[in-house]
Amino acid sequence: MKRLPGKTVERLSGYRRNLLGYLAAGNKYIYSHELAALLHITAVQVRRDLMLIGYSSVQKKGYDIQELINTIGEIVDSEKGLNVAVFGIGNLGRAVTSYFKGKRSKLNIVASFDTDPRKVNRVIAGVRCYPVDDMEEIVRQHDITVAILTIPPDFARATADAAIKAGIKGFLNFTTVPLNVPPNVYLEEYDMITSIEKVAYFVKEGQG
Repeated sequence: MKRLPGKTVERLSGYRRNLLGYLAAGNKYIYSHELAALLHITAVQVRRDLMLIGYSSVQKKGYDIQELINTIGEIVDSEKGLNVAVFGIGNLGRAVTSYFKGKRSKLNIVASFDTDPRKVNRVIAGVRCYPVDDMEEIVRQHDITVAILTIPPDFARATADAAIKAGIKGFLNFTTVPLNVPPNVYLEEYDMITSIEKVAYFVKEGQG
């Protein structure tokens, strides 16, 4: 299968998250229009995405939820799983770690890094925090390939460069500083301020 577009991967993740909730509520099957309504998209988009990953097992009563969850997992997840580190275990880093830890069996936060001596060599939010100076050794030791950056903006570029040298292959960047990474490193940048301003704009327009 060809590499999927980023937006498709986002929707597949959203499908799985909602399907897990639907399954937990005691449902076994779901129609494309029901799944579409959960993500506020069209049923046509759902069917296109599922056709793209080769899933076409449609019954009169809809998609088999467990089967669809398994299929998405086979496409999205790494077979052996990937290990993640959080860089910066302040308020945001703790929140991200606490929220995500244990949510996916194939994606595990196994370490955090910080420069604050009050935090290093402690278990915070269920994960051991290491000094940044030990990054290369810990990344190698735990086979960490994904980094979540929740550090002050001034340190973002230098930290990312050091992490890439240590072996990191993908970043989720929560800082306000745009990063430049090599072509073989994947970067996803999330600007919370921009997202809030977008929401505020549409609220303003609606009130107008």
